[in-house]
Amino acid sequence: MTVDGKYKSGKSERDENFPVASRIVSARHRAPILAYYRFARAADDAADHPTLDAQSKLAILDALEETLLGRSDAATDALALREQLRLRNLSAQHALDLLKAFRQDVTKNRYETWDELLDYCRYSAMPVGRFVLDVHGEPKSTWQHSDALCTALQIINHLQDCAKDYRNIDRVYIPLDELSLHGTSVAALAAPKASPELRACLRTLAIRTEGLIPAAALLPPSVADTRLAVETSVIVGLARKLIGLLKTRDPLSETVHLSKPHAAAIAARTAAATLVGRAFTRAAFTKSSRMMPHER
Repeated sequence: MTVDGKYKSGKSERDENFPVASRIVSARHRAPILAYYRFARAADDAADHPTLDAQSKLAILDALEETLLGRSDAATDALALREQLRLRNLSAQHALDLLKAFRQDVTKNRYETWDELLDYCRYSAMPVGRFVLDVHGEPKSTWQHSDALCTALQIINHLQDCAKDYRNIDRVYIPLDELSLHGTSVAALAAPKASPELRACLRTLAIRTEGLIPAAALLPPSVADTRLAVETSVIVGLARKLIGLLKTRDPLSETVHLSKPHAAAIAARTAAATLVGRAFTRAAFTKSSRMMPHER
């Protein structure tokens, strides 16, 4: 039996907030990254579908796992990733971790604390960056910086879409204890405009997310692949800008996304700065390596 793809949203990598296997990334690495993205998109579409029942959603997620592991060919969106894992001799674990998060989305629609949200990000966000690093052959020592970046990106998305998630699928990632602390509740997300209490809560969470950026910013200089360094530096730059918007704007009634021209301008500036920085560092290292010990 083949999984019916009618449930899918039609959203692609070009519709995301952040670059996904952009042309910056080396061509030889784009196929596995895109296969992973499309697997994740199929799973996300199932978990977030507004009318499918829980049993149907879980059945699709199970089919994706069975196909990924070679026990079935029912889920066509897992076939390309399965082949890429075989070609690259990579583990399926990062994809399986994602499925854990999507299954949680089906069965859990509230988060009590920030720590509980971070635990969700351990499965919904961190595996994405870890997979990209594995594809590039980067060491596990880079994971900690990638984890911070991917967690920040995930929570940015939660804050941007907080009203839509509540209205469309009754899911709230805003920690309930933070809502209570600020004197508001989940019901405030249904309003056309955020109350002062909700605005204060969301701003506090944006500031906490901003606290992840210093660790995330260490990712670009820590990777060996220059193209990946540029790509990740662009993502860090976009994350910084979006957090700035979330600190000053109301996601219920104002735009908290970047237009494509604005994002492109940030990407160009950040990419150029990263390339210049790496070139300077490389030149300095080359000069130092050529010097005699007494000259250093």
